Amino acid sequence: MQVLKFGGSSVGSEKAIGSVVEIVAQSLQNKPCIVVVSAMQGVTDQLLMLAQTAAQGNEAYKTIIENIEQKHLDIVRTLLPIQQQSATLSIVKQLINEIEANCEGLFMLKELSPRMKDKIVCYGELLSSKIIAATFAAKGINQQWVDARELIKTDSNFLNAVVDKELTYKTIQDYFKNPANAFDLYIAPGFISSDKEGNTTTLGRGGSDYTGAIFAAALDAERLEIWTDVSGMMTADPRIVQNAKEIPQISYQEAMELSHFGAKVIYPPTIQPVMHKNIPVLIKNTFDANHPGTIIQNESPKDDNFIRGISSIQDICLLSLEGSGMVGIPGFSKRLFEALANKQINIILITQSSSEHSICVGVNIQDAHQAKIAVDAEFEKEIQIQKVEPLIIEKEVSILALVGEQMKSHPGVSGKMFSVLGRNGINVRAIAQGSSEKNITAVIATSDVRKAINVLHEAFFETSYKQVNLYIAGVGNVGGKLIDQIKKQVGYVQEQLRLQINIVGIANSKRQIINQDGIDLSNWREQMVEAPLGDINKYVNTIIENNLRNSVFVDVTAHEQVANAYAQLLGKAVSVVACNKIACSSPYDNYLKLKSLAREYNASFLFETNVGASLPIIGTLNNLILSGDSINKIQAVLSGTLNFVFNQYDGTVPFAQVVRQAQAEGYTEPDPRMDLGGTDVMRKIMILAREAGNKIEMSDIENEGFLPATYFDGSVEDFYKEMEKQEAHFKKIYDAAAAKNCKLKFVANFENDANGKGVAKVGLQHIEPSSDFYHLYGKDNLVLFYSGRYPELPLVVKGAGAGADVTASGVFADIIRAARV
Repeated sequence: MQVLKFGGSSVGSEKAIGSVVEIVAQSLQNKPCIVVVSAMQGVTDQLLMLAQTAAQGNEAYKTIIENIEQKHLDIVRTLLPIQQQSATLSIVKQLINEIEANCEGLFMLKELSPRMKDKIVCYGELLSSKIIAATFAAKGINQQWVDARELIKTDSNFLNAVVDKELTYKTIQDYFKNPANAFDLYIAPGFISSDKEGNTTTLGRGGSDYTGAIFAAALDAERLEIWTDVSGMMTADPRIVQNAKEIPQISYQEAMELSHFGAKVIYPPTIQPVMHKNIPVLIKNTFDANHPGTIIQNESPKDDNFIRGISSIQDICLLSLEGSGMVGIPGFSKRLFEALANKQINIILITQSSSEHSICVGVNIQDAHQAKIAVDAEFEKEIQIQKVEPLIIEKEVSILALVGEQMKSHPGVSGKMFSVLGRNGINVRAIAQGSSEKNITAVIATSDVRKAINVLHEAFFETSYKQVNLYIAGVGNVGGKLIDQIKKQVGYVQEQLRLQINIVGIANSKRQIINQDGIDLSNWREQMVEAPLGDINKYVNTIIENNLRNSVFVDVTAHEQVANAYAQLLGKAVSVVACNKIACSSPYDNYLKLKSLAREYNASFLFETNVGASLPIIGTLNNLILSGDSINKIQAVLSGTLNFVFNQYDGTVPFAQVVRQAQAEGYTEPDPRMDLGGTDVMRKIMILAREAGNKIEMSDIENEGFLPATYFDGSVEDFYKEMEKQEAHFKKIYDAAAAKNCKLKFVANFENDANGKGVAKVGLQHIEPSSDFYHLYGKDNLVLFYSGRYPELPLVVKGAGAGADVTASGVFADIIRAARV
């Protein structure tokens, strides 16, 4: 005997039922079949709504009945030949009349008992099974409709009845042994059963799977086939994880764990009957019958996939019983569980601290109120004398489960799991693991479930690549170049570094594009023109609400408001890559706070391009410090803008014109006064000093500027006009240096004085030909690190220190570093 069960989606339309007929016809070529069917898709929900509506005294229940009736009449008329429709239409009418009669009673009494709810909801399976039986009869197949209520016997726990297996198995076996019941095909309604008094009961939502398993176990079937609308079980919910993989083979135990923790493909109790009889279960797709699907059997496959799947249960709450009076006193756990059991509250998860100070259990959210009443009543005396606290309820949490039978032979699985969650800022509220080590369960915030499942799936199943989600702020010269570079290199980075870079957000000061699936970079500039309006606060809030895994915020602006958002982002485990120097040159306490937040929430805070564009200046300094070296002195030309200006200026072309050229070529800050006034260089030397371990503020740095204070009044255009008026001033500075055969360089210097205090100074200097700075051309930067290991001959970093392309490439490099953590 073969047992095939078809779910609601498999019998939800004429086309779907046509597929069922083909599948069953193929199976009948081998041996007789029992076909168990669910109600048509959506009908069970309609029947529940119908019962509730009628019990509320709402005449709208009549419309619901009409809709249910029409749905089934239509399917009969499309499936059966006209001359064979009459009998089946009559059966549908008769069942609808019974529904109507029951609802009239509910309407009058305005009371809906569990017993009546079972009686109403069973009609979904009765209707679908009768129609499908008629369909096979019309095909000339020797079939028999079997009333599952006469064969499957339960207790009277309506809505979720417990099967009397001994009686049920005997009843089924006796029925099929009777020669009068010998047919090729048997059609049975799933989900429904009856108690010893003949009252209709049901096996719980999803119980049609269980019906199939009961028939298979009772008759020692060759196998149980469960036909649904997916091609077997998957490593995660494909609606959550885009790259979820099919599971070709899985053990009974693993399937039970996954189904218990929310995998919807199979109803959890289904496994028990077939497991005891060692009957394989095959999960197949009605709409892709040739797909091999998933086979569930006794042994887990011995392969490299020691994790079989990831699942979750949402809509739960944590109940915590805490108190010093619990320590060392036996019986508290027993009383807690009895209080919950007496109210028929199912416990999903249990965990207890070794100090015995608290017990924590997970239950369905709808049971929370009843649980609190029951537990507080049970421990009323202890609560009054403050030995125990009133029951604490924590809502908006979910259970996350990592399942695999072979975990027990692979140390480090839990460490990897919690490390991955921690790196993504996902807080674990409770942990449970059985000694069998078939699953590791964690309780997390419901808002983190999608991200958690994705990062775990990426860590345990996706050896191909890691997805990194970028939010870019600033699309000027550098930002635009960065996006173009990413677009060009995305294939190479995925192939060579196993990183999938996904730009999900682009924002300027007025507009922002957000697309969690990734922004089309072929026309992002055009999209920005029509993008919704929004400021940085809206952008940051959206980033946090989206809560995507491996998120990186990239600041390619020069705005203080953007820099002020770093703390909020780092606190949510969003990594920050900053080209903007404002945060790292802000007050020292804020700088330390940002570094501390990055460490605390396992996020990256990278700002290599704050100094020297793409030159590895900060990275080199960090490596020296991390390896135990100490910095004695730093000398540097840190402004590509000023170096370009003073390399170009010789008095033949106005100084203002040279500065305009530098701005046009993308070397200056948005406000060139930041460069020419020395503020930008002050920020850079301060950042280096801080990274070397020194506490220093902007006010501690001496600035020997070459521009009078009046230059900084008014707008940028006013600044250019003032420079044009004062051309003689710049010519005089140049001539003084040229007379000594020197060049002009704006030099930054930091060193420790005799008392060990760091002293920093910036200013325009006359550089002699013997200096390292003399032969520094174009927009190049040069940094000399004098340290314990490089006391006389410094470690030198030299190269282009300005320009949109090189700066963008430095930001890109930081993104890669953040992604590879």
